[in-house]
Amino acid sequence: MADARRDADPTPGGHPPADLLYVPVRPHRRCCVTCFFRTPGGRRTAVAFTSCARLLAALGQDHPWIRLSVTALRALTAPLGCTTITVDPQVAVRPGASRTSRAGPGRSLLPGARAN
Repeated sequence: MADARRDADPTPGGHPPADLLYVPVRPHRRCCVTCFFRTPGGRRTAVAFTSCARLLAALGQDHPWIRLSVTALRALTAPLGCTTITVDPQVAVRPGASRTSRAGPGRSLLPGARAN
């Protein structure tokens, strides 16, 4: 599968649009789908980051991502019943886990939450 990491096409001024976020995705067949997580209260949330460095620090250096505007992310997630977007969530460590553990499969980004 092709790497989902692609730089946004620059605008005529040579700079990517400022409102684009880094959105974690996972491969599914021949495409990528957005990752959903749960808040501590149990609500589904889409997650996005304001920088590539923040996303990779939270999810690991090999986690695929795409760049989307908030409007585009809402348009993708709302029909699936997910109306919340969490931007730049902090990594949470599960009880009994090492403080150096990173979020990953089965680990949460949000305190007290669980990954979908």
